[in-house]
Amino acid sequence: MERSDLSGVWHLSAFHDLGPDDERLEGPLGPGPRGLLLYSDDGHMSVSIMRTAPSTRPPSTPVPLDFMGYAGRWRLDGDRVIHSVAITHTPRLRDTDETREVRFGDGRLSLYGTVTAGGRTVRRVLEWDRTGEWR
Repeated sequence: MERSDLSGVWHLSAFHDLGPDDERLEGPLGPGPRGLLLYSDDGHMSVSIMRTAPSTRPPSTPVPLDFMGYAGRWRLDGDRVIHSVAITHTPRLRDTDETREVRFGDGRLSLYGTVTAGGRTVRRVLEWDRTGEWR
């Protein structure tokens, strides 16, 4: 994989989690979020993703997550991309390296990571298209 394979503008086409038995689970921003991922040739990156559907959480719960984003530098390491986070929507990610497994197929970029959500570990899946259309 070359840097030029990732460089450019990507639009989010799917965002979901996979449970322990590979069951598909709704992602943290609900159904149909919008997102934009930018990889520059000089190694800078930015990702912004927002909820488009109303939250289903009861009003008594903490404010639901409506936006996630960060920016910084990126580099390749084999079949992985590493995002070195400089600014972010959440302080716990600042100054961290976020590693994602990269897969290409059918004109789509798929990024996979592992997160702990709701007390269990899941595989997070983000699928991106180069098209200029929002979904």
